Amino acid sequence: MAHTANADLQTCIEACLRCYQTCLGMMTNPCVEAGGPHVEPEHVRLMLSCAETCRACAHLMVIGSAVHRHQCRACAEICAACAASCEAVGDMDDCVRACRTCAETCRRMAA
Repeated sequence: MAHTANADLQTCIEACLRCYQTCLGMMTNPCVEAGGPHVEPEHVRLMLSCAETCRACAHLMVIGSAVHRHQCRACAEICAACAASCEAVGDMDDCVRACRTCAETCRRMAA
């Protein structure tokens, strides 16, 4: 059972870091260059919030913090909102995928 828990934890850490990298990378490069709805203030704030929440979530899991489940719960909600926003903006499939994967793994960790 502990082996499965460790594997789940590692999977979640990796999903969080991938989402962090994807959201931050998309926002600071393709989105800025595309302009228009890609750089609307609310979308930008949500993507940056998602990236930072994912980074913090991974950090708490790596250090073994007992409160990581609370961060995972919040991270899942923010990632789901970011995925919806990126999907609505369009042409952001990598971000949508990373956010949905992270949301799913974080929901499992928060349970």
